[in-house]
Amino acid sequence: MSTQSHRVVVIGGGAAGIAAAASMLQRRPGLDIAIVEPSDTHAYQPGWTMVGGGVFDLASTIRPMKSVIPKGTTWIKQAAASFQPDDNQVTLADGSTIIYEVLIVAPGIRLAWEKIEGLQATLGQNGVTSNYRGDLAPYSWELVQKTRAGRAIFTQPPMPIKCAGAPQKVMYLACDHWRRWGVLKDIEVEFRNAGPVLFGVADYVPALMSYVEKYGINLELGNNLVAVDGPAQVAVFKTANGEVSTSFDMLHVVPPQVAPQFLADSPLAAESGFTDVDLQTLQHVRYPNVFGLGDAGSMPNAKTAAAARKQAPVVAVNALRQLDGKGPTAGYDGYGSCPLTVERGKIVLAEFAYGGKLAPSFPTWLIDGTKPTRLSWMLKADLLPWLYWNGMLKGREWLAGPGGLIAQ
Repeated sequence: MSTQSHRVVVIGGGAAGIAAAASMLQRRPGLDIAIVEPSDTHAYQPGWTMVGGGVFDLASTIRPMKSVIPKGTTWIKQAAASFQPDDNQVTLADGSTIIYEVLIVAPGIRLAWEKIEGLQATLGQNGVTSNYRGDLAPYSWELVQKTRAGRAIFTQPPMPIKCAGAPQKVMYLACDHWRRWGVLKDIEVEFRNAGPVLFGVADYVPALMSYVEKYGINLELGNNLVAVDGPAQVAVFKTANGEVSTSFDMLHVVPPQVAPQFLADSPLAAESGFTDVDLQTLQHVRYPNVFGLGDAGSMPNAKTAAAARKQAPVVAVNALRQLDGKGPTAGYDGYGSCPLTVERGKIVLAEFAYGGKLAPSFPTWLIDGTKPTRLSWMLKADLLPWLYWNGMLKGREWLAGPGGLIAQ
């Protein structure tokens, strides 16, 4: 089998991998970077909530992969199969290998649909949908429009998941639509969350609870979806008191999520299966020439595109210093953002760092993130998609420059 070598090898052509490669090239044009990514297309996944809410068209969220791979890099259209960090080597699915000086691990998170019995057989039919798959988001909107009465259930699995607000976003947009059409009173809406709280950062809970009450949502915490019978339209939840079965007319499922298997099985994995990195420098704790970012990182931050946008410059700076034989100087503070679409035209803009510390990008007189505002909606609907395609994926670090290391 063939072997090739590159100074920098990036695993993953998603938001995190592309942004990190682009940020490195902005600092060092002509650097030899290879990106390992098997997909033909690249998706703006934060847009899928809006597709499921009838705001965006699915096609607007997807572009050819070749259009976002940074110019000057080598695109290796393969899947990674295993890591041999002691030999500075990655083995690909076809058996070929790549030697690197610096490795950047950003393969994303795996949606483990199979962990919910019966789910895969009924996705996209029988009233069962999920905005976590782009091709199903239009079906979500179709169901919202068709539902006029009955029971609509929205689920959230145990952490970690990407965009922990997304399970709620679809629910609020659906309820707002039903309210506008005058049918909400005839629909029993349930939010069944495996976790112990509505949202992990307490400052945003009052605003969200006001919408739970406004829409008459039945909030059930400690409820984990374990099985679905699509044809019978019955969902089974595991609770502290045993299993509970309930019928539904619409079921929006968020699947359990785990590290990609080839990463979890590798020497690079933490006990969680994710890339074992320092939570500030994003440098691997055992292999200094390996860095991890995005959803596959072991950092205890919210797994969002906004987090990857802040992590990419940190990895770029520290990886280049590693190439130069120097130690890391840039630090990530755990920033993540979750624009919660509480109704069509209004958003609660949750922004926070490690430990749930609020980390607003704007002064509160402009946007108070703990309250629903129209300006936040404009930000998500208009500015953020543009910023993603034209800023983040091109290494332009607007509102995302690398911070320094914080003394421990």
